[in-house]
Amino acid sequence: MAFEEFGSFLSEICSHSPLAGDRPLFWTIIANPKAGGFTIKPRWKKHLAQLIECKQKVAKNPLRECFGPSETGRREGGLSAEQGLVFTRAQGHAKEITEMLISEAEKAAGNTGKRPFYLIIAAGGDGTSLEVMSALCGASEKTREDIAVLRLPMGTANDGADSFFLGEALNLIIEPPALVKQRAVRLRTASGKGPFLAFNILSVGLDAFVTHMTNKMKGKLPGDSYKLWVDVSALFYDKIYKVGVMNLNSADEEKKEAITLNEKFLLIAVGESGRRCYGSQNWILPDDRNVCAIRQMPLLRKLVLKGLFSKGTHADKKETILWNSLRVEFKSEYPLLAQMDGETVLLEENDFPAVIELTEPVINILGKRDRRPWV
Repeated sequence: MAFEEFGSFLSEICSHSPLAGDRPLFWTIIANPKAGGFTIKPRWKKHLAQLIECKQKVAKNPLRECFGPSETGRREGGLSAEQGLVFTRAQGHAKEITEMLISEAEKAAGNTGKRPFYLIIAAGGDGTSLEVMSALCGASEKTREDIAVLRLPMGTANDGADSFFLGEALNLIIEPPALVKQRAVRLRTASGKGPFLAFNILSVGLDAFVTHMTNKMKGKLPGDSYKLWVDVSALFYDKIYKVGVMNLNSADEEKKEAITLNEKFLLIAVGESGRRCYGSQNWILPDDRNVCAIRQMPLLRKLVLKGLFSKGTHADKKETILWNSLRVEFKSEYPLLAQMDGETVLLEENDFPAVIELTEPVINILGKRDRRPWV
């Protein structure tokens, strides 16, 4: 019943949206039915109330002249075809659906008359959003101009969603829209492995290990296993992965100065922007600076500072280095893990030097959330 209501309300909201008002609007809702926003009853109850409120609000907007689910949504949606709601069946399926939609948009661009505009609504966790955004990065620039993405907070963590609250995200559909182009964060390696993309935070080191173990044990441990692995990693990470000297070269774009570091780092995190979090809203980038490096420290110091890193109050500590940059090149003495919006890869000796860099703005999103740490 939750899915039926979800698709029905979203379809009604989209039909009154002012988005691309002078063009036909077609939407595709890509939903992960196993996402916590659907399966956790108290959370779904809150979401349902916000959907009802937004439906009532959007009724004041005029009904669009030309609108409806995309052909892809109708074809792949099964029983939810009339709502444009497509459920993902396995890892990689959201990417497949998005690639189908890209093909649909490419064909429509060649037709006579007004070019349609396509809205993709990603309704799942960070994995669903990552697949959608990664597929769009592979589309031509011309095709991407006809597509926008809205990432709803329907997962467990929702660090990469366009709002932490469903009602706020839905308001981006029903209010006069401000399309913003988002960059990707890209990891390139000397070996040619990759490239790998993220759209929230791409990082290497301890937090990537936490992500790796959380993914590995997902479904086997009760509750929020990410928080458990943060605690475990504080004790054992440098017993499992050697923390050696890292050579790091970057540039502080704000201060217009070069940065060269040769130290032992627990982690390096690079965000698409500052004021970003990962791991269920741990504010590793607590201010406008988009790069954070955390120095290696003794065990007791880790235990003391662990809570500060999760709350975003670590910026002024001696172990923390924060700056603004479009590019960070690094070389590690030992292998280490990297994570891209919750997906991990092991970087080995032949992968170095590796580069984490911001791309040019590539994907239309609806507005930009106010990223403020909850402290």
